[in-house]
Amino acid sequence: MNPKEQFMSALRNDQPPKWMGYAFNAFPQSQFHVVLDPISVWDILSISGDNVLDNWGVNHRFLPGDPGIIPMVNEQNKVIKDVTKWRDYVHFPEIPELDWSDAKKTIDAIDRNTTMVMVPTFRGLFERAHCLMTFEDVLIYMYEEPEAMYELFGAYTDWKLKVAEQLIDNLHPDIIHSHDDWGSKTSLFFSPQKFRELLMPHYERLYGYMKKRGVLIQHHADCYCTGIEKDMVDLGIDMWQGVLPSNDIPLIQKNTGGKLLLMGGLEQGLIDQADVTEDIVRAEVRRAIDAYAPGGAFLPCIGSLECLNAWVTPVVIDECNRYGAEWLKKHQ
Repeated sequence: MNPKEQFMSALRNDQPPKWMGYAFNAFPQSQFHVVLDPISVWDILSISGDNVLDNWGVNHRFLPGDPGIIPMVNEQNKVIKDVTKWRDYVHFPEIPELDWSDAKKTIDAIDRNTTMVMVPTFRGLFERAHCLMTFEDVLIYMYEEPEAMYELFGAYTDWKLKVAEQLIDNLHPDIIHSHDDWGSKTSLFFSPQKFRELLMPHYERLYGYMKKRGVLIQHHADCYCTGIEKDMVDLGIDMWQGVLPSNDIPLIQKNTGGKLLLMGGLEQGLIDQADVTEDIVRAEVRRAIDAYAPGGAFLPCIGSLECLNAWVTPVVIDECNRYGAEWLKKHQ
């Protein structure tokens, strides 16, 4: 099997398993394994520096050494001052005419018989909300002003649908990599019921459109989501990328019955350290495969896609492939 066939076998949860290795072997070996699109660059990735306003009027910071682009939202600079009047504050930016030629050229150079083409869409519904107001505001308003929050999430979903349409029309990806962290390392940010009430109906629209267009969905949430894994299946999510070992992964595997490919399983807080040893990194990879591969629908990978300590990433990939092949041989 070529890499794409190996990945699709894992996605189908073929039994007995036919391949075990690093989850992104079948993807472009570029940073984050995606083909960057001009909307992501225009909306998010062009931010660099301190106190930078984005297209939404949100203050951000991205300086050397930062783990990513960080929304710097406080009581003074938050966009939404009162969620019941969010329409007075939020101005959805019009997506401009963009140059898609670089992304198309990159995809044209990919052998799609052997490689998965994935494009990203950042800032999911919950993440966009806590850019427009403080994190505490979002959590409080979800309980105290649910109608206003539902309407805000719905309006943003309308905007995201326009993004999804352009991504698919222009780039025809196999997979859309969609970001929205719904929890911390150890718990959801809200109850499963609140998720089903305020977020799930809008994700049904967004992900339903993507699936209707024939695109697979990789939902990135490098956090705790135990308790809504069945909802993720119902939403049409094909892959949960970033699943942390603080989740009850065997329970999730049981509850989802092979219908949700779990990509992650590594304790990044342990291995992504400047002073970590190679032996510790490799041991963590072996632990994850031994613990989660028997449950099916699992591939190991770095939760955040790339380690902050760059030398760790190739060690992880090498051990996933080396030990994955060894594990597979023992279980055939």
